[in-house]
Amino acid sequence: METHDNVTEFILLGLLMKKEIKTMCFVLFTVCYLAIFLGNFIIFITITYSHLIQQPMYYFLWHLSFMDPCFTSTTVPRLIRDLIASSKTISYNCCMTQLFTFHFLGGVEIFILVLMAFDRYIAICKPLHYMIIVNRQRCNMLILLAWVVAFWHSVAQLFLILKLPFCGPNQVDHYMCDSKALLKLACTDTHVASLLVIANTGVVVSATFVVLVASYINILYHLRNHSAEGRRKALSTCASHVMVVLLFFVPCISTYIQPPNSLNIDKEFSVFYAVIAPMLNPLIYTFRNAEMKNAMRKVWCKKLAFLLKENK
Repeated sequence: METHDNVTEFILLGLLMKKEIKTMCFVLFTVCYLAIFLGNFIIFITITYSHLIQQPMYYFLWHLSFMDPCFTSTTVPRLIRDLIASSKTISYNCCMTQLFTFHFLGGVEIFILVLMAFDRYIAICKPLHYMIIVNRQRCNMLILLAWVVAFWHSVAQLFLILKLPFCGPNQVDHYMCDSKALLKLACTDTHVASLLVIANTGVVVSATFVVLVASYINILYHLRNHSAEGRRKALSTCASHVMVVLLFFVPCISTYIQPPNSLNIDKEFSVFYAVIAPMLNPLIYTFRNAEMKNAMRKVWCKKLAFLLKENK
């Protein structure tokens, strides 16, 4: 049964700004998008062809480097196009598809960050049992669980929007089809739906963030018994993950914990977790990680030597 009544397409208003700034942003976001692919590709290949793939921490990072480009590809190409396009319409079906994939892949990314925190917690707090608790079979099960939970989260998000009738306004005050922006266009009372969106996304993200903070407080507590060198090494590894978590979760919580009728700064906040965080992830994990830098030198030097040999 059709639930969208008269509306067959939406108009994405995008990031409202002057034409001169839009051109500059077009170049900026294009460079960011290419950087996301290049940086994560380098990390993905480095871990794939090095001994790091055997370590749970880097195994999770390997998955994260795959998810980052997938996640950003749900919104950034459309954002870049709309910055210079005259028509910004998107069909109802494409809008719902974007809503589903954005929350699905974003959910997977969130849960992978949680798994990385879990890995650090076990490594520091239970080092003698680390290889038993975080073995490859359990890692695979946790990754699969992340995909399953994220799938049902996005299904619930999509179902909430599909039930709403859209019969009049079709201008979405965002650069993508997100649930909060779409709720404002529904031709019915969305009070209950708004609360469900906050419960589904806002509370889940907030609760996940609290779990992450609690795990790192526990890690800091256990580090007091380590040597100065052990504390420095552990904190250096954890610091990278904390930076990524803050970049992703703080804007995300600010977006989804507020009701839809609040001050609309969602699209500005969303740029941080949809573009900035995925772009900085490779830099953060590379520049602060000597083991990763050493692996990169070995893998890419071998690749370069092989190519030079083939061209002779």
